[in-house]
Amino acid sequence: MIADRIRKIIKPAILASKPYSVPQAEGFIKLDAMENPYSWPEAVKASWLARLQQTDLNRYPDASVNELNTRLTHLLALPEDISIMFGNGSDELIQVILLALKKSSVVLAPEPTFVMYRLLSTLLEMNFIGVPLNDDFSLNLNAMLAEIETTQPAVIFIAQPNNPTGNTFAQASLEAIIKSAPGLVVIDEAYHAFSQKSMMPCLSTYPNLILMRTFSKSGLAGLRLGMLFGANEWIAEFDKLRLPYNIGTLNQVSTHFILQHSNLLEDQVEQIRNDRDQLLTKLSMIAGIEAWHSEANFILFRVAGAGHVHKALLQQKILIKNLHGTHPLLHNCLRVTVGTAEENSAFLSALTAILGV
Repeated sequence: MIADRIRKIIKPAILASKPYSVPQAEGFIKLDAMENPYSWPEAVKASWLARLQQTDLNRYPDASVNELNTRLTHLLALPEDISIMFGNGSDELIQVILLALKKSSVVLAPEPTFVMYRLLSTLLEMNFIGVPLNDDFSLNLNAMLAEIETTQPAVIFIAQPNNPTGNTFAQASLEAIIKSAPGLVVIDEAYHAFSQKSMMPCLSTYPNLILMRTFSKSGLAGLRLGMLFGANEWIAEFDKLRLPYNIGTLNQVSTHFILQHSNLLEDQVEQIRNDRDQLLTKLSMIAGIEAWHSEANFILFRVAGAGHVHKALLQQKILIKNLHGTHPLLHNCLRVTVGTAEENSAFLSALTAILGV
């Protein structure tokens, strides 16, 4: 009887879908979720906790996130025609953008890429179209432009750097897409701290360009704070769909605090970039491994029997991401997040032992 009621009122797209799965990681070396592996020094933690003790939780948070908005606007030197909207991570911002679209709108993205573009589009009954990347994971610009001309998408999502491949796309190609797009182009810069590339200077040039960023990858994954940057007119419309008080008081206070210690995060990001390059070099030297250059904080690599390798790593309490079967271009592919030097060493030792090389 319950099943009949569910089928009667729940959307078919939801009935046909599976929940986004996050594996349990307690007791594992966790190299699957693109997190910053470094904590804060004890002195910084103590200052942060002292700041939190001054915070009252009996009142709702600042609904407009004004203090943080002002701080970031100043730090990023945003022009007056550009606004910021905050979300509970980038996922909420993607959802807000899609909720704003007219029924059955076309959503376009190169693939493989961040799964939430397709997943949320499908759940919200949009017409999602994925354009395959080239075999080397570069952008197939001609295919993208042809699909734009044919389908006239309302929104195009492009991750820069791309997840899970780690590479960036040429700015000239991105600008060609923006110029050809009849609707909105969302450049997802979740990993910009590691690539040091950004389309932020282009926001005022292209009125149909929106940028997304997050603090999650550079060290604040636990806060779930995403940012949407775009023309005032776009942000005003999307803000109508943002739920009240979506950014908690502790999240706002903690983010404002760490921005006063931004050098700490910058130093950690620099360490991760250096460790990434070393990890890539060592991975590439292992017989049977094909590893791709990355400008993010993770590395994509291919190995025969990826599923077996993934399971064997799990047995040794090392958690990475198995991408085999998620897209034809990701056949036998695994993705490893850059961890601490000790974590990277443990991963490499386990991997070479499993491969017998």
